[in-house]
Amino acid sequence: MDRIPDGRGAGRTVSPTEKAQARDVSLRRIGGLFTAHRGPLAAVVAIIVVSSIIAMASPFLLRAVIDRALPDRDLTLLAWLVAAMIAVAAVTAVLGVVQTWISTRVGQEVMHRLRTDVFAHLQRQSIGFFVRTRTGEVQSRITNDIGGMQSVVTSTATSIAANLTTVVATTVAMVALSWRLTLVSVIVLPPALWLTRRVARLRREITARRQRELADLTVTIEEGLSVSGVRLAKTLGTGAALVDRFTASSARLVDLELRSELAGRWRMAAMTVVFAAIPAVIYLGAGLPGTAGTLTIGTLVAFTALQGNLFRPLMGLLNVGVTLTASLALFARIFEYLDLPVEVAEPARPTPLDPATVRGHLRVEDVTFSYPGSDTAALAGVTLDVPAGTSLALVGETGSGKSTLAALISRLHDPDAGRITIDGVDLRDLRLADLAAVVGVVSQETYLLHATVRDNLRYARPDATDADLEAAARAARIHDLIAALPDGYDTMVGSRGHRFSGGEQQRLAIARTLLRDPRILVLDEATSALDTETERAVQRALDELARGRTVVTIAHRLSTVRDADRIAVLDHGRIVESGTHQSLLTRQGRYATLVG
Repeated sequence: MDRIPDGRGAGRTVSPTEKAQARDVSLRRIGGLFTAHRGPLAAVVAIIVVSSIIAMASPFLLRAVIDRALPDRDLTLLAWLVAAMIAVAAVTAVLGVVQTWISTRVGQEVMHRLRTDVFAHLQRQSIGFFVRTRTGEVQSRITNDIGGMQSVVTSTATSIAANLTTVVATTVAMVALSWRLTLVSVIVLPPALWLTRRVARLRREITARRQRELADLTVTIEEGLSVSGVRLAKTLGTGAALVDRFTASSARLVDLELRSELAGRWRMAAMTVVFAAIPAVIYLGAGLPGTAGTLTIGTLVAFTALQGNLFRPLMGLLNVGVTLTASLALFARIFEYLDLPVEVAEPARPTPLDPATVRGHLRVEDVTFSYPGSDTAALAGVTLDVPAGTSLALVGETGSGKSTLAALISRLHDPDAGRITIDGVDLRDLRLADLAAVVGVVSQETYLLHATVRDNLRYARPDATDADLEAAARAARIHDLIAALPDGYDTMVGSRGHRFSGGEQQRLAIARTLLRDPRILVLDEATSALDTETERAVQRALDELARGRTVVTIAHRLSTVRDADRIAVLDHGRIVESGTHQSLLTRQGRYATLVG
């Protein structure tokens, strides 16, 4: 494996997969992005062909002006020829506008589909993917990588068609004027192709490195400029180090951008010199004994004009090859995300479930689960039965598997063995949307959107009325506080809810869950980070939320679970005790030790 600088000093390992990504991208797959737009693309190609054919009339009109109309002083012919030249320019200009509109629209629709497909596919990924992946990396793929592909997606196909058609039409016209001079002109092609191939390989390598560096830069921004990141930097005094890290990453980007641009400029400079020399060679060839007197002045001028016009489309065609080759690194990064397997997938044939009729009988049947890359099972042979409307408390030391079991109940992961059922239906047979409507989760890690209080609550149920919002807020013991704010329910929560205290955030989350009215409620250490007084207020809200529901509670503070219908004690992923608070105390086992 190779290492590249990552802005942290040590460098980041580049896997063989990353190095091979660009090579593995299929041009057929890229072409498949345009399959749904065959009609518009065919229209664009037709417009380009027609436009190129019409444009090829110009040199012949010019030859007629020089060889016939001017020498013969034929004003009528001259007027018709000039009018025809203007008409050619006008028609090709109008066709160019239409072609640009169609091709840009197709390109933008492809870009839209790519963005939405990647976002939707990532939404389907399990929580494990986001634990393993840097947030800034995900953002960089969607914004930087897809944004970098825009010019390729929106203009490559039309550019190839336009430039190829123009090159072919121009070459045919040149042969029609003089095949000998045409042979002199094409001597530029071998060195042009050789130089283009070299530049394409170099650009491709630089593009892959640039996108990785952009991802690292995005990660630095995400880590350094979020509310939590800024708070951490200020309390640890690491602001200067973060600036140095960002500066170093940005400087590496400058270097890569310069190398990418210069990789094409020296080729362009060399080709400009070669193409500038060709007209001189043509004039020399026209004066040689073999060709002297065989060409009219009009033919020579028209041919030189054609040869000059050949430079732009030919270089455009070669540049498309360079750009497309370089962009394979971008396509590789996007296709890598699109090809990610879905660990927690929708069932092929979901079992119909009406959330309104669910009783909430929860069963955990011989469940075993291990996290990827771990040799130790987080849960091993766990079996639990929670009848509808009852409460189960999970207790145990840190790392015993409590939160893992809670994650399985809400299907953030799927068990490796065994199954979890609601009213006898395996969670894996339910649509994810139906499961989310049945199982509600309140954890200590409350996440609030940078939006108003009203919008945060409606995130759970977009069709909720203002009366519904107020009822949920009252039940969660948070309405009075919201009403006392200057803008009430239209108050901006702020980034990640930092405007509110931890207890207030929790009660907002509880109100949000109440709006969904789930039959099964998972409380994952929902009060562990709160002070005693705030905990009492939140606990009252939780008691209101739990009324009439099946409840699974995880808590370190055992005082909050003593009233549970059943308490299960976990140790290293296994249930070692189970019973009521009093019966477990009587046994003088692990639970009694935890109570202390």
